[in-house]
Amino acid sequence: MANRKVLVIDDSKVIRMRVKEMLPSPSFEVLEAKDGLEGYKMICSEKPNLIVLDFILPKMSGWEVYREIQKQNELKNIPLVIMSGRKEEVIEKFPEPFENFAFMQKPFDDKKLIEAIKEAMGKAKTTAKPLVQKAPPVEEVLTHDTVVSADNQDVQILKAQVAHLQTEVDTLKRQVNQLINFIKQKLR
Repeated sequence: MANRKVLVIDDSKVIRMRVKEMLPSPSFEVLEAKDGLEGYKMICSEKPNLIVLDFILPKMSGWEVYREIQKQNELKNIPLVIMSGRKEEVIEKFPEPFENFAFMQKPFDDKKLIEAIKEAMGKAKTTAKPLVQKAPPVEEVLTHDTVVSADNQDVQILKAQVAHLQTEVDTLKRQVNQLINFIKQKLR
C-alpha cells in the first residue's frame, strides 16, 4: 500500500505519466488531474501528501489553484512543487526566492524531480505555523506546586510565542526582499 499520495496536475498526459514513472510505485500513489479546476477539487477531496502543479493550465491556472490552497489552513501546508517551462511567468506572480513551494523547470529528469520534492517538503515544514497554547487562568493556580508548574508552562508558552514571532519576522524579511526584487525588476 502506498504511504505517500501525490497529485500531479498538468494538462499534458505525457508529463503526468512521466512523473508517475519517476516515483517508485510501492511508496507513492500518483493521482492525476488534467486541468486546474479538476486538480483543485482533488486537492480538497483527497488531501494529498504532495502536489506537483503546472503553472499554465486550462479552466483554472496554477496561480489560481495556489491562491485557493493558501486560503485554507488544512491545505496550505501540503508540500507543493510548481513546474513550468517558462520560469519568467512564475516570477511575475511569485518573486524569487520562492518561500512556500519548490520550483521545477520543464523539461526535467528524475533527479530534478526528487530534489524539488525534497525542497517542497522542507519548505512545507518551515512554513507550518506552530500552535500557540493559552496560559491557564490564574484561578486554576492554587498550590505552590501548581504555581511552579504553571510558571514552567507559562515559560514554555512564551517560548512558543517567541518562536512564532521569529517565524513571522523571517517571513516579513523574505517578503521585503521579494518586494525589493520586484521593484528592481520594474525599474529595469
